[in-house]
Amino acid sequence: MAKPPASRKPVIGLVGGIGAGKSTAAAEFAALGCARVDADAIGHDLLADADVARHIRARWGGAVFAPDGRVDRQALGSVVFADAAELAALNRILHPRIRREMNRQITTALRDQATSGVVVDAAVMLEAGWDDLCTHLVFVSAPAACRYERVAGRRGWSHGEWKRREKSQISLDTKAARCDYTIDNHSSVSPLRQQIRRLFPRICVDVGLC
Repeated sequence: MAKPPASRKPVIGLVGGIGAGKSTAAAEFAALGCARVDADAIGHDLLADADVARHIRARWGGAVFAPDGRVDRQALGSVVFADAAELAALNRILHPRIRREMNRQITTALRDQATSGVVVDAAVMLEAGWDDLCTHLVFVSAPAACRYERVAGRRGWSHGEWKRREKSQISLDTKAARCDYTIDNHSSVSPLRQQIRRLFPRICVDVGLC
């Protein structure tokens, strides 16, 4: 599949555990002029696509659909995150489509003179093989207790649900080892912002932008 065009602008992929704060980090890169590509949002939008819905209904039937005919994300998640084979089946439906849209958005952003780069927020960046769309990978680190507190507060997940979803991803040690840089997000936004403001110029130097 085609990759984005060669550019002197960075394409920064964010990697980390669930609840590490990748979306918060993405917002800070966006504040520095980066266009933001949100893979999870793309995936959610695709659930409303008629062709995607047809494939989902063929695999899992009406039990994962709401009365209004839309895919019930919670019901679908309960099925696929309980069984690796079912998650793989959903990924086969969604991941190629998500990648195409990510590639389109990255390409458009790189051609926009108003952008200083692109930041890609994707929960399964490495698992899906989307890292080849990026010039740099940044690991967002946060302690387990901090990450769980965030997902419990924002998503209402139980500890078991959080652990089950984390187990469906590559280990954090492997993720960190695959990344070019690490930023720490164990406390407030202010320290994270300071780290990103120091890091972004270094990344720009790496690609020859500065």
